[in-house]
Amino acid sequence: MTTPSRPDPHDPIVIDGSALTVDDVVAVARDGHHAALAASARPRMEASRAWVDAAVHRRGAIVYGVNTGFGPLAQQQIDPADTRELSRRVVAACVAGVGEPLPDDVIRAMLLIRGNTLAAGLSGVRPIVVETLLAMLRADVAPIVPGKGSLGASGDLAPLAHIAAVVAELGEPGDGSAYSGFARLDGVRMTGSEAMAGAGIPRLRLEAKEGLALTNGTTFMVAAAALGVSDARSLVAHAEIAAALSFEALLGRSAALDPRIHEPSRQPGQIACAANLRNLLADSALVDSRPERIQDAYSLRCTPQVAGPVRDAVEFVAARVQAALNGATDNPLIVADPDAEGGHAALSGGNFHGQGPALWLDLLAIAVAELASIAERRTFRLLTPELSDGLPSMLVRRPGLDSGLMMAQYTAAALVSDNKTLSHPDSVDSIPSSANQEDHVSMGANAARHTTEVLDNVRSVIAIELLVAAQGIDLREDGPARLGAGTRVAYRVIRDVVATLETDRPIAPDIEALRGLIADRSLLAAVDAASAS
Repeated sequence: MTTPSRPDPHDPIVIDGSALTVDDVVAVARDGHHAALAASARPRMEASRAWVDAAVHRRGAIVYGVNTGFGPLAQQQIDPADTRELSRRVVAACVAGVGEPLPDDVIRAMLLIRGNTLAAGLSGVRPIVVETLLAMLRADVAPIVPGKGSLGASGDLAPLAHIAAVVAELGEPGDGSAYSGFARLDGVRMTGSEAMAGAGIPRLRLEAKEGLALTNGTTFMVAAAALGVSDARSLVAHAEIAAALSFEALLGRSAALDPRIHEPSRQPGQIACAANLRNLLADSALVDSRPERIQDAYSLRCTPQVAGPVRDAVEFVAARVQAALNGATDNPLIVADPDAEGGHAALSGGNFHGQGPALWLDLLAIAVAELASIAERRTFRLLTPELSDGLPSMLVRRPGLDSGLMMAQYTAAALVSDNKTLSHPDSVDSIPSSANQEDHVSMGANAARHTTEVLDNVRSVIAIELLVAAQGIDLREDGPARLGAGTRVAYRVIRDVVATLETDRPIAPDIEALRGLIADRSLLAAVDAASAS
């Protein structure tokens, strides 16, 4: 796995409901790229919107969410004159989230993904709705969205409603005041109306169905999954760099990486991991320097058999998320139907159900948690003289007076244990809601939050292994000079930001510095560049 490509920062990412990618989401969410609505999307959107407008006034027409109540209230028909008010009220009613706000990159991803979903022309909304979401991205208006409150079916109602409450002017009945929501503009928290006014973006007055279309879908779950896939790919690559450094610090045996072992497994991730480790360790004088050793412990020898399936799981999730980015997930969908009145028909179903994203997010969490689990075991071996083949206890020259990197393993162990709880699958849970109309829900939003936390924990554990492995190499005779082609580059990058530990000092800043190398992918980029040259 190499550093992912990014779209050209000078070109806006054009959305049409069918071609959005994970890299596009990351570029907009984290790199500040802009997005634009494709010209080809407008006729589709306008056609489905015209059908909704006509259906509102068509005698005898009953369209769920357009002129009916919601959920168990679907049998309640709404007067045509009240359909705008229905659209306003469904947003207001769903503004019910609690807890710490979601990070801004998740919010930006949600704005983009929701815009792309609506651009497919299956939701019956005006193009101005999508244009408003994209204008918010350009102006960096970030609605403040509490992280808890979504069941993951009917989609992410509460998180999306907190966004819609900034997009739209939701005048309260009776007094004409505005429910504003809250947002950040230039990093300052303010009401949604203040943020939109400050950015020069007119807030919308929602038409029939538009409130439902803005709140009904899997957008938070899919946004978290898209960012999670990108992070997981990076973590796999960094985990393999850390493992290669540990291989050398522990004087491991390269026989375990022989392609004649891995090709018969027929497991693509395992084969790829072993090949990457061989490349990183090419020309190393540290590996195989103990010829009397027959084989290594599993945490070294079985690295490809553990990290390889993680690779496979991440790519499986990536494929599903790629499809979901371009899926239409609200309800009802306004589909073309030449035999129906007005050339369209409303089909009510359940694409908003988040069981798929919930399962994918759970799998992602479980998979990447194993990267940390095996990394912590290598860290433990490096610090333990009975297991490290001659390295001093706690990897410090004067153990006893100095505690060395003892506490680094404590932190890694705590995070690995934390991941065991966080990786418990949310997708197997369900609590009926909405008067038992929504009698099975996905809990995928909880999976999204937990997976994001697991990914962050894994980043720290890999940073700790990098710290400890580099220290172990320093304590081998001529260790840095005996490194392999890829690990030599990685070691230099590590030592550019973290010095060798000569005597006890706080190591939290060292861990954070190495987390930074992983987060901005500069370590991976340096290794990739050296490999390509």
